[in-house]
Amino acid sequence: MNTTDARRVLETALICAPQPLSVRELGVLFDMEVSPDTLKSLLADLQLEWAGRGVELVQVASGWRFQSRPEMRPYLDRLHPEKPPRYTRATLETLAIIAYRQPVTRGDMEDIRGVTINSLLLKQLEDRGWVEVIGHRETVGRPALFATTRQFLDDLGLASLDQLPPLEGSEVQESALDRLDFEALSSSLVPEAGETVEVSLIDAEPTESETATEMPEPSTGTP
Repeated sequence: MNTTDARRVLETALICAPQPLSVRELGVLFDMEVSPDTLKSLLADLQLEWAGRGVELVQVASGWRFQSRPEMRPYLDRLHPEKPPRYTRATLETLAIIAYRQPVTRGDMEDIRGVTINSLLLKQLEDRGWVEVIGHRETVGRPALFATTRQFLDDLGLASLDQLPPLEGSEVQESALDRLDFEALSSSLVPEAGETVEVSLIDAEPTESETATEMPEPSTGTP
């Protein structure tokens, strides 16, 4: 198979795939006869071919996928004008703390935020597929340790935690909210699925009883 045909196979598989595909999974297309380095080179060529279009090929934590570009979001939103879900400031602050300080316990998060965190808030983040329990701290009560997931990175359009914007100093709460590109959580989702995720910071001070609104089920897919 020549290079042109190989790129067409990769392009077709990625466009039709409902979720990102890893280099190993893409190798199955060629009976593992194409080396990972060659596949990465072909993927880089595909990225260049799609440059300037409304859809782009990107590498995220779970693999490679085609997705709509952020600037296309206002137009795609017109296809699904229903009101998108909104996240409270407490939810975003908690998510940012987990992203930058992971692994952390609920107690760690409460120390940083200065308020009690409602357990429903953490459950909603888990249900959304953005955080998960990866173990327990060896201390009294063995509290659960939370960390972000590959889905979280996928929805932000990132390949690894190293790509998170750096923070200055020890501030996490406000700085993280300014630096994390939560708009990417919308632009990276599948246009045809009709799901638009909009984050809205609530100006009011978070309280013990503050919880996030209902979140849709996690989804991935192609343009």
